[in-house]
Amino acid sequence: MLDLRGDPIELTAALVDIPSESRHEARIADEVEAALRAQTSGFEIIRNGEAVLARTQLGKPTRVLLAGHLDTVPIADNVPSRRDGDILHGCGTVDMKSGDAVFLHLAATVPEPAHDLTLVFYDCEEIEAAANGLGRIERELPDWLAADVAILGEPTGGYIEAGCQGTLRVVVHATGTRAHSARSWLGDNAIHKLGAVLDRLAAYQARDVEIDGCTYREGLSAVRIEGGVAGNVIPDAASVTVNFRFAPDRSADAALQHVHEVFGGLDVRIEQTDSAAGALPGLAKPAAKALVEAADGRVRAKYGWTDVARFAARGVPAVNYGPGDPNLAHRRDERVPVEQITAAAEMLRRYLTSFA
Repeated sequence: MLDLRGDPIELTAALVDIPSESRHEARIADEVEAALRAQTSGFEIIRNGEAVLARTQLGKPTRVLLAGHLDTVPIADNVPSRRDGDILHGCGTVDMKSGDAVFLHLAATVPEPAHDLTLVFYDCEEIEAAANGLGRIERELPDWLAADVAILGEPTGGYIEAGCQGTLRVVVHATGTRAHSARSWLGDNAIHKLGAVLDRLAAYQARDVEIDGCTYREGLSAVRIEGGVAGNVIPDAASVTVNFRFAPDRSADAALQHVHEVFGGLDVRIEQTDSAAGALPGLAKPAAKALVEAADGRVRAKYGWTDVARFAARGVPAVNYGPGDPNLAHRRDERVPVEQITAAAEMLRRYLTSFA
């Protein structure tokens, strides 16, 4: 059985040694559930698919939710784990079994928290959003996601990364008239029309937005371009896919409107293909403010989208906080300095026991 009361570094290694690629989390969920039932007290514990949920009902004035996904990307010859001095290697050491280990360890070793606690260990985070276990829990067990602050154990290198950016993808289409390239004046080149689109992207001045002391930098970028029929044909259709990473003070609708404004006046059609709103940090709220104090002010904005947005949409301030360099996530040489695991456990223990 997993030892929740022992060293969280060893617990991380034990979790890594249980393969749990997305859609194959049954074994690790069984192990987590069994350990929580045997080694913690005062928790209501339930199973939802391959997710394990636990919560206290101590009557505390605030509730802190700790959430982590149990799945990993496909293993790349990096399981079982391997310890090399102060570095732990293996699939999931960064994303995010070290964060899971910290949460499980605290559940078993903080007998009198200053807050009521909810723990959510869920499945299928690393694949399509429709399969995400946290989304399923939100639909089927929404009361389990109520909290004054939510902490996701995503890798942050020991910083609190607050909120997250929103993301929007559009395809900018240009059309023309097909012709033989030897008589190009008879055609209308759709690829050439994209030049004006690319010029606007190259000249784009991104906003920097400060919210609750965190600076979010926006970005509008071409990420794919398509067009052309053959080496001797003037193309009649071409497109460029554009990704807008926007600060959480914009809604998804406002982000789309902004993109239309950027390309206003051009002979193109804009088609939205994907969007997800960002998450405001909410660090001014008492429970979140206390978390910042416990972290000695080590806070920065989250670049990218994470499941914190699900909580923000429910009015729950949410942050990312966990061991590991996010730049090492999903790599064959994924690894975490063990002192970051210890430091994360110590910081969260201080917060859960001292800041009401």
